Amino acid sequence: MVACKEDQARLAEGKPVSALDEAANSGLTEPSEGYRLDEHALSRWMTANVDGFRGPLNVSKFKGGQSNPTYRLQSADGVYVLRRKPPGVLVSGAHAVDREARVQSALSQVGFPVARIDGYCADKSVIGSEFYVMQLVEGRIFWDATFPEVSREERPSYFYAMCDVIAQLHSVDPDSIGLSDYGKPGSYFARQIGRWSRQYQEDPEAGRDANMDRLLKALPERIPQGDEVAIVHGDFRCDNLIFHPREPRIIAVLDWELSTIGHPLADFAYHAMMYRMPPHIVAGLGGADLAVLNIPNEAEYMKRYCRATGRETIPDWHFYVAFNFFRLAAIMHGIAGRALRGTASSTQAIERGKTFPELAALAVRALENLP
Repeated sequence: MVACKEDQARLAEGKPVSALDEAANSGLTEPSEGYRLDEHALSRWMTANVDGFRGPLNVSKFKGGQSNPTYRLQSADGVYVLRRKPPGVLVSGAHAVDREARVQSALSQVGFPVARIDGYCADKSVIGSEFYVMQLVEGRIFWDATFPEVSREERPSYFYAMCDVIAQLHSVDPDSIGLSDYGKPGSYFARQIGRWSRQYQEDPEAGRDANMDRLLKALPERIPQGDEVAIVHGDFRCDNLIFHPREPRIIAVLDWELSTIGHPLADFAYHAMMYRMPPHIVAGLGGADLAVLNIPNEAEYMKRYCRATGRETIPDWHFYVAFNFFRLAAIMHGIAGRALRGTASSTQAIERGKTFPELAALAVRALENLP
């Protein structure tokens, strides 16, 4: 999955600090108690299951990855990345590293930019949980959605690369790559709203919010007519992409934990939500002067996606954006709960959880089609 995030260029001086900024999430750290791996057991497993692997093995942990802990594995034959389930009591159905490995393996068949999967282990006795090992992809990760590290003239190309890759994903036929059973087809919004509503309601310890309670009632009543089916990433944003070291080209899409068979417009709206996202929450463009930065605006970006996917327009756009702010609010609410119970991997989990009420408020504004 992962590039060496510690090698990325520094954010431009004076930029706002995001909860998902590079300083908080890049670099390596010594795994803390509960997150340490049995290097000898892991080395034995890799010797038996990963072609070309040669020990000894040195393990360090990436700072990022608040959901599924991610590790850098240095061996005699090169560097690998390991993703595992976190320790502790987990929400049912979450942290599905087996699905992450499966979808990336499948998409690699059709040339979609993903890391090579080198092995998956369901045997919890090796390191204490399921895990998979993959290729380390070297490149650039942009933590700031304004792309300050590239020139003003180049920025449109980087944005169009993101748009084209998510359109490419939505154009892949799940059946053709063995993913017909990767998720339930149809009724995506009803199922997703139900899922995240239940997760919110079943975790009162993480807090309650009036806007969130309102969304639980309003969103099911606003679901657009019709349905579409595609492979959806679920967390497609600039800091989950590895770009070529010098070119505006994506060489790997990261973090497939939330991927499934779903509605492509839900996935695209989540990505395009960057235009309204305050940068202190996640990589967002909220409040940025797009003309000065030479970044295509939301309408231009939508047109690019529509051309790439054969659409004329996207009706009910405000619903898709509201749904995604609601969904992200529910995710952050879950992170807050895990932080309280001590099962969140990232040291930034508590701060992330605090963004839940702001995201719920943004969802309500989007649903009401307010600026």
